[in-house]
Amino acid sequence: MNDKRLTLEEAVRLVKPGDMFAPGGMTLYRRPLAFIKALLRRYQQTGEPDQLTLMAFTAGLESDLLVGAGMISKVRSCYFGLEIFGLAPMFTYFSNRGELEIIEETEASLSFGLRAAMSGLNFLPGRGWIGTDLPKLRPDVRIILDPYSDEELMAFPAIKPDVAVIHALRADPEGNALIGKNKGIDIELSGTAATVIVTAEEIVPALDEADVIAPWVDAVVHAPLGAAPTSCHPLYGLDGEMLLDYSEQVNDPLSWKTFMTQWIAE
Repeated sequence: MNDKRLTLEEAVRLVKPGDMFAPGGMTLYRRPLAFIKALLRRYQQTGEPDQLTLMAFTAGLESDLLVGAGMISKVRSCYFGLEIFGLAPMFTYFSNRGELEIIEETEASLSFGLRAAMSGLNFLPGRGWIGTDLPKLRPDVRIILDPYSDEELMAFPAIKPDVAVIHALRADPEGNALIGKNKGIDIELSGTAATVIVTAEEIVPALDEADVIAPWVDAVVHAPLGAAPTSCHPLYGLDGEMLLDYSEQVNDPLSWKTFMTQWIAE
């Protein structure tokens, strides 16, 4: 058996300055918050990793914390917010000041880009964006002709994250993992990222079935309550009180630092 278990402190060292970092989960569900907290601690201690490109299908609390710390230079996401709890305050703060490079993305560009990478292709064609002004914002997304019908299609370039972190309900030491029914794009992340880290509520000797398979996984971390304060159905729900406190108390770097000093110390 290839035992891939690491501690959180060991696993966060796999994220390097300048990486494209992709947190798994969706909106406020199954986000790898234990890993994010450890990553923030490392950044406070060493100043690394910095200049990260955040790639998230939907970016939520986990991503806003990294933006607030100053670790993110570019954002690739089709949504950034806290759902019913409001806007993501640090993303709003820094993006309004032009201090974040935002790469325009939609569901189509992200999903086609990841699936192109999974297929070993440089791009995948689709009809999304045809007839819109989005190509003006993304000159790397090009119009091509279907060689069979001459129909105009968009060529969405492959997306290859450097590091993906996926929180699982259960995993074995080799890296096989169950992530539940709401998979988001975690399967695509596990099949495209150069380094895949699984944090898990429980480590078991072996799994009879898996959503994420061991050959794609580089590290496994035991992290009970590792998605909190986001939810991890069916094990625990959302901590709405913490999210409400964050959205109400944080609006600039000073208030973020005050809030985070207490939260990281917990």
